[in-house]
Amino acid sequence: MNKNVETEQGLGFGTVAVDPLLYQSKKDDKPLKKIYRLANRKDCKQLDKNLADEKTAHNYCLECIKKLGLKMNLFSVEKAFDGNKYTFFFTSEGRVDFRQLVKMLVRQLGVRIEMRQVGIRNQAKMCGGIGRCGRELCCASFLEKFEPVSIRMAKEQSLSLNPTKISGQCGRLMCCLTYEYDTYRALKKNMPKIGKHIMTEKGKGKVIRHNAICNCITVRLEGGMEIETAVNQIIKD
Repeated sequence: MNKNVETEQGLGFGTVAVDPLLYQSKKDDKPLKKIYRLANRKDCKQLDKNLADEKTAHNYCLECIKKLGLKMNLFSVEKAFDGNKYTFFFTSEGRVDFRQLVKMLVRQLGVRIEMRQVGIRNQAKMCGGIGRCGRELCCASFLEKFEPVSIRMAKEQSLSLNPTKISGQCGRLMCCLTYEYDTYRALKKNMPKIGKHIMTEKGKGKVIRHNAICNCITVRLEGGMEIETAVNQIIKD
């Protein structure tokens, strides 16, 4: 079901994604955006026109960027539902002087123009795609904001530190590294650190790996043999 809804950019065209539920107010609930009315045939035609105009504006802007020699990657164009503004989204390694570009766009399109430079993660969120897990990108499907992600999170979960294996479509560390980070920290809290020498039932050795999910560690004995043992089977001094 399509409806006209209130957005930050004014009146917009939306599609109901979840069946209606009985609303129960909570103190920390954010105010809900207003739904004005059901979309009619005229609104649907306006949406189709906007999509066609966005494609035309995108192609024209690419020509202007090439003509001006600007170092920017234009990846999306949005036209306000009422048609009074275009927003051009792009990425760039540095700041871009797009004043001349805006003048060319205004002259061609005859409406307000907004140029918005965003980060590479925002580009992935807006463009969407499929992650290495085979599912739709988290940022494009349900994540509302980006949490800080560090290489330490991968280390804590004993993941490969190969950048190609822990990086997402955007080239940055995968957002999902944050999901189980706190759980792994809690599971490893009582485990001996890697590199520590301990005593096992088969002799003394050095901890070389953790298996937090199974509550086990891998130990290299003094003779060179590697064994896996449960944390609760370590012989304490």
